[in-house]
Amino acid sequence: MALDPETFDALLSTVRRFVAERLRPVEERVEREDEVPDEIVREMREMGLFGLSIPEDYGGLGLTMTEEVRVALELGGTTPAFRSTFGTNVGIGSQGLVMAGTDAQKAEWLPRIASGEIVTSFALTEPGAGSDGASVQTKAVRDGDVYRLSGTKRYITNADKASLFTVMARTGGEGARGVSAFLVPADLPGVSVGQPESKMGQQGAHVCDVNFDGTPVPAANRLGEEGEGFKVAMRVLDRGRLHIAAVCVGIAERLIRDAVAYAAERRQFGKPIADFQLIQAMIADSKTETMAAKALVIEAARLKDAGEPITMEAAAAKYFASETVGRVADRAVQIYGGAGYIADYGIERLYRDVRLFRIYEGTSQIQQLVIAREVMKRGG
Repeated sequence: MALDPETFDALLSTVRRFVAERLRPVEERVEREDEVPDEIVREMREMGLFGLSIPEDYGGLGLTMTEEVRVALELGGTTPAFRSTFGTNVGIGSQGLVMAGTDAQKAEWLPRIASGEIVTSFALTEPGAGSDGASVQTKAVRDGDVYRLSGTKRYITNADKASLFTVMARTGGEGARGVSAFLVPADLPGVSVGQPESKMGQQGAHVCDVNFDGTPVPAANRLGEEGEGFKVAMRVLDRGRLHIAAVCVGIAERLIRDAVAYAAERRQFGKPIADFQLIQAMIADSKTETMAAKALVIEAARLKDAGEPITMEAAAAKYFASETVGRVADRAVQIYGGAGYIADYGIERLYRDVRLFRIYEGTSQIQQLVIAREVMKRGG
């Protein structure tokens, strides 16, 4: 159920101020220290950001998809590492539980996920399985009342902070129908987390390997029936891709604002570079593509709230928005010129940060395949 307009507008206003007054001023610190400050995380919890998509019955805000993407647009006004701090709780780390969990599982975990007491993580990718999620080799072997979980997951967001993993593991034969989903507490025996990887961008948002060595996962922690894990994962990714697309649009809007402000101040040949038509062309292209991406996101969110299937629409939004923000960031560096290549201005940081959006939660090439498959399935 949607929030009443006045309450939701107040939430948007609060998030907008939080981004401008608390997050943007510490962007350089996060980049330098590769860590989001504890006081910022505490404020995020108090604002309810960890529970944006968790139902109200379990202590969350229970936002509709349309409301969630509008919040994500605001969060795009700063480095995406801040959103990643609670992003797994809002998206891929919690939505399997929301969509497929039993009443007992939801009651046990969702209130603590919504409050931020628990950080969740989504463990699908492996050394030999990324885009081909149906080929996961991590095994879950039934042993009485537990499953013995063994295998390695790679590039798992927030793994070093997670108290709960949603893990995709093979319980049956090859292919998607042999994959099941499990809720795996991080303190179970045999769970170990590697050191955070050194990355191109998004410093402060950590990804790590996660290893399971005969970890005894209670059978009661399985999400859905055996063999339903891949289906759960794909439903989770539909929603996650739409959220990511909204963040991409928000960052593109921030980059455009910054580039326009710089172009109005920077003078060459006796006048602001904003007066030159080739600069204006880059701004026009960036604005047009960003408006189109935003329209895709808002329409897909509307369809989701109407109960329509959005596999194609979410893929299209994520594909177009992530490619768009990459082009917008590239043009912003060009408009800034030499200053765009210097760390002091922050543009080169965002240029590096946005590159990941075309890779995680499904590469652009996977989105193309999903879109084409859905178009043909729907008969064009």
